[in-house]
This record gives sequence, C-alpha cells and structure tokens, in this order.
Amino acid sequence: MIDTRISLEELNKRNPGTMAANIGLEFIETHPEFLVARIPVDERTIQPLGLLNGGASAALAETVGSTAAYLSVDRDKYYTVGLEIKCNHIRSATKGWVYGTARPIHNGKTTHVWQIEIRDDENNLICHSILTMAVLEVNEEMRIRYKDLFFKVEG
Repeated sequence: MIDTRISLEELNKRNPGTMAANIGLEFIETHPEFLVARIPVDERTIQPLGLLNGGASAALAETVGSTAAYLSVDRDKYYTVGLEIKCNHIRSATKGWVYGTARPIHNGKTTHVWQIEIRDDENNLICHSILTMAVLEVNEEMRIRYKDLFFKVEG
C-alpha cells in the first residue's frame, strides 16, 4: 500500500537538480493503490522526429515506479532502488502530456515488481513498463548522509 500521507507538494519538492526536473516531471495523484506522474511532450522529451523519446518514457516509468515503491516500505528501516526496467513502446505521442501510473504487481520483503502504464491526454496507451525494485535496509551512515531525502511524517 502506498503511503498517501506524503503530499504531492512534498514529492515534487524532491525534483530540483534531478532528471525528473529536467524533463518537467510532476507528481499529480496519490492513492493507496497507485501513484501518477506526468511529463510534457516538448523539446525536453522528444527525439528528432518530434516523437516522445523512449528514454523519456523510461525515465517517467522508473521515477513514478521507484517513488511508489519507496512510499510502500517502512522508510525508517528500508529504501528501494531499481534493479531492472522493461518498456514496451506501443504508440507514439507528439504533443500534450503523458501520464505514468504505477501499480504494484508484487510487494515482497526484498523485491517489488511494479507495472507502469503511460497514457496520453486521450487515454491512449503509449508505453507499458515493468519495473523491478530491490528493498534494502537503511544503515545509520546513510540516514545521516541523506537525511534530507527521508520523508518526515507527523503522527
């Protein structure tokens, strides 16, 4: 289950200085069963033919999927990192926005598998991705070094 106590504002505050910011990624919806982010189809995300670059789709899929995985673990004890991503590019997009929705397939103790569907403004399936995540233990050195990356939840 995805921790929805973390606000969209808090999720989006983590983007500056990252690939997510460079491609215009925004988290737009949280739900216990899924997480949604979007990117624009513009000069940051297209390839020379004017089509959404497959790498931009992969970056959207990995970012929304890995964030959903991280929001699904006990963040006092664990964090998640990507192991593998597979993207099937179904249809091209040339304008507007594309939306990545991450849903869990398997949330185990040491691995997660997430399905990410990327759709355009007309709800056409653009890309179908499967993301495998490792669930790792947080050690004290990491907690100190990356203290600003760990979400604080009151109550």
